[in-house]
Amino acid sequence: MTDTRNIADDIALARRLADAAWAAIRPHFRNLNGVDHKSGTAKSGFDPVTEADRAAELAMRAIIAQERPADGVTGEEFPDTASQSGWRWYFDPIDGTRAFVGGLPVWTTLIALVDPEGVPVIGVIDQPVVGERYIGWPGGAEMETATGAMPIRVSGNPDLRTATIATTDPFIFTPPEQGAWNHLRATARITRYGLDAYAYARIAGGTLDLVAESGLKAWDVAALIPVVRGAGGIATNWRGEAPALGGQIVCAASEGILEQALLALRRAAD
Repeated sequence: MTDTRNIADDIALARRLADAAWAAIRPHFRNLNGVDHKSGTAKSGFDPVTEADRAAELAMRAIIAQERPADGVTGEEFPDTASQSGWRWYFDPIDGTRAFVGGLPVWTTLIALVDPEGVPVIGVIDQPVVGERYIGWPGGAEMETATGAMPIRVSGNPDLRTATIATTDPFIFTPPEQGAWNHLRATARITRYGLDAYAYARIAGGTLDLVAESGLKAWDVAALIPVVRGAGGIATNWRGEAPALGGQIVCAASEGILEQALLALRRAAD
């Protein structure tokens, strides 16, 4: 379906969206007036949302309404808008709101463009505090910094036993999922936590080798897949099948690591 779009133009627009999101977020980072509990959430405990989340999503929606009025929008903070073109933008203005509230620079803004068949075509993982923007598209990925853009590539590490792996929070896993994760943690060389979508950026950047998570929403997932795949990585569900826009996902730097991980993950697959 990409032949019906000018993907270069859409990538340029995605950059503008990320810039607009950061302009809306910047005044609030480490300077919040308050943190609200998101109403209607299915999550247990406190599910934070801030004025920065809402402002950034509104800023991006305004650009789409002006520049791509036929495209739909799905975002975390506001209701969906319809798509006349069949194409849809997915926004998570601050993925990792808990990190944002804590003043930690591991949250990201996620932007994705999904085609009419439901396949994510363009993904952006933007971490403006550290000045890193990861962009993926069919056949390529790059990291943009203040000094310019550079192509990125996964590590290609073939062995889980020498891998660095991550998940955001193992305590939100179900008991079967925790069992699968504990197997991966016991096998891998290094395990890290609390990185949210930034972990997927670092798979694409070649310094992490696997991330496995569950309970995700469409706006959590859509941007990750083009970035990881564009850098040569693999994204599947926990059965090794094409990932859905939500639920369980595993991304890996090689077929070897993925197959080793799936030995455990398949037992806890939805």
